[in-house]
Amino acid sequence: MCGIIGYAGHRPAVPILLRALKDLEYRGYDSAGIAVLDGNSLAITKKQGKIANLEQALGPAPAGTVGIGHTRWATHGRPSDQNAHPHASCDGRVVVIHNGIVENYASLREELAARGHTFRSETDTETVAHLIEEEVRAGADIFEALRRAAGRVEGSQAIVAMSLDEPGTLAAARLGNAGGVVIGFGPDETVVASDLAAVLPITQEVAFLADGQVARITAAGAEAKTVTGDPVALQRKRIPIDPVTALKGQYPHFMLKEIHEQPEAIADTIWSLATLDPPALYFDDLGPAAERLASIERVVLIGMGTSLHAAMIGQRYIEAFARVPAWSDNASEFRYRDPVLDDRTLVISVSQSGETVDVLEAMAVARQAGALQITICNTEGAQTTRVADGTVYTRAGLERGVASTKCFTAAVVALYLLALRIAQAKGRLSQGDLAAHLAELAHLPRAVAGIIAQRDAFRKTALRHAQAQHVLFLGRGLAFPVAMEGALKLKEVSYIHAEGYAAGEMKHGPIALIEPAFPTIAIATRHALRAKMVSNIEQIQARGGPVTGIVTEGDAELASLCDAVIAVPAVSSWLEPVAAVIPLQLLAYDVAVHRGCDVDQPRNLAKTVTVE
Repeated sequence: MCGIIGYAGHRPAVPILLRALKDLEYRGYDSAGIAVLDGNSLAITKKQGKIANLEQALGPAPAGTVGIGHTRWATHGRPSDQNAHPHASCDGRVVVIHNGIVENYASLREELAARGHTFRSETDTETVAHLIEEEVRAGADIFEALRRAAGRVEGSQAIVAMSLDEPGTLAAARLGNAGGVVIGFGPDETVVASDLAAVLPITQEVAFLADGQVARITAAGAEAKTVTGDPVALQRKRIPIDPVTALKGQYPHFMLKEIHEQPEAIADTIWSLATLDPPALYFDDLGPAAERLASIERVVLIGMGTSLHAAMIGQRYIEAFARVPAWSDNASEFRYRDPVLDDRTLVISVSQSGETVDVLEAMAVARQAGALQITICNTEGAQTTRVADGTVYTRAGLERGVASTKCFTAAVVALYLLALRIAQAKGRLSQGDLAAHLAELAHLPRAVAGIIAQRDAFRKTALRHAQAQHVLFLGRGLAFPVAMEGALKLKEVSYIHAEGYAAGEMKHGPIALIEPAFPTIAIATRHALRAKMVSNIEQIQARGGPVTGIVTEGDAELASLCDAVIAVPAVSSWLEPVAAVIPLQLLAYDVAVHRGCDVDQPRNLAKTVTVE
């Protein structure tokens, strides 16, 4: 959940570190800091609050060309200058930044204090600095010291360390699933970071550290070993993402920019996996999973938050197209309920970052049971893609807004196509049906673009909800996960309490809440069990509750029943979730902006959740 950056090169480090920290702001943070090797001293500056506070505190920037930087979410110790990273050893010669939780920090801290170490913070991270310090004093270089210290800490960690005794060197480690560690290679400079957002402005040639690997990083490049000391050959690859796409451009917020990027993200995802003429599916990254699809007897889809809502839709696709029993589950619950799995079970994980800790731990449960695994992921080389037997990449590009938008719709499209691929493997998809499905998909990007183009017309309707304290979202069938997603978006960015419900559940409790000050948003497109939704809307109206309907263009009957409507173009019944969610994203965005909320960095939230 924290942002990590390290630089070793020929340029002044401070501007590079600050730019990278700003590129990592979307992950969320409560404090920030940097440390730079400046001649014979370590210059450490850290401040609670935004990066602007850090910049103000820096004053004249240290001139060194090697340094590290960090944005922190508090897990041990309150947000404060003192608890912000980097953390230094007792002698001030070793400095560390860290993502994750040192689960045995209490016992380590007691042990280190007994040996004379003095702690200056409340954090678990500081124990790592002292462990490394002891190894350095024993004669190890910073790389070897980190490798040895890594063997002492429990839990998932991403660590970058630097020593005054080795002014041209950084050491980095990845232990478990505490977020990624990516190394970028440029001419006479090397960068290490928690994700690609901080690397791509410098270089597109990268390598990812796997669990249990430690790297020595200098301006000339990097080398790696496992924690147990075995050499590792880092696999470099070129990431085909233009760094310019990470900029907001004409948009005031990344969230709005990413909503507008959905037609391209959807199209790129579709045509990376299929061709319309001839009608064909191409899942080049499925690897060994492709040969086993014909033998699967059931499918489990797992995810968290927005990814879980995409998984819920994917479940319906798989059962409908492949006629294989499927269910979806919250990854954090799945991992603890001793699920019944075997080698004829396919587990599909959905994670835009590929680094979500609960998803990775659930995947570990599936692997232990011998289940086949496929992951849906937006980040090339991420951890889920290395754990799974096969991968389906979404092609949404970098998503900076904490509230996911384009990654959700791209994941739904990827799941749609994967369901067709499973149906094909099971002999339940004719070439004619495949052609029809792909033809329907081909129209989706344009339909989505048309919906986004109506944003100005939607804004007035959206702002009807800006003063609400509570909002109920209702949907049936494929619209139920859309209701869940719409409620989540509104909660995330506007801080309005919202709940997504299956509309059939309304009379089993939520109807007691209906009153004139309690608005409902009903997803009632033409295929979303529309007749049943009409009944729900009438019941709400009878109790004085205002209703905004998400309806299909031309539905005059529903328009007459609702207080306000947002109309979306007619699309295939299977693709209505994508069309219906777009106005809900825009609604959440416009309400949040009207309320003065921090849209791209909502309070208490992080883009990638790498700790429980």
